[in-house]
Amino acid sequence: MTHLYLIAQLAGRTVAIDSDQVESVVDIGEVTQVPLASQHVRGLAALRSRVVTVVDTHTALGLDSSSEARRAVITHVEGHHYALLVDALDDVAPFDLLPLAGGFALDTAWQRAGRGIVERDGEPILAIDLAALVPGYSTALN
Repeated sequence: MTHLYLIAQLAGRTVAIDSDQVESVVDIGEVTQVPLASQHVRGLAALRSRVVTVVDTHTALGLDSSSEARRAVITHVEGHHYALLVDALDDVAPFDLLPLAGGFALDTAWQRAGRGIVERDGEPILAIDLAALVPGYSTALN
């Protein structure tokens, strides 16, 4: 079944994010650090009269968090809004979600986030579940 996906760059990889998980795309301003927060949490930011938790997606994937990304995808998980940082945004387009093929190698963090693949111009793109990058969220709950 064809569905709309947001194509983004995340930690050097092109990814597809189901539009159902995307509330909006924003530029994040000032981020206030939160003492004792999970390592993935960069802090809190004010966004349109509400506070969102800003998630460093590089750290959530177990990668170096040297990224100074300011673009974010806003998603809603279990009653809370999160701003998940991305390196760049590319396009929104309709795709069919295909299962992950045996030859599509992913390390542990990407395996947790991977939902399948979409094909753009014959190239496979990993479709990810944003909720899998939210600290403390378990996809086993859904």
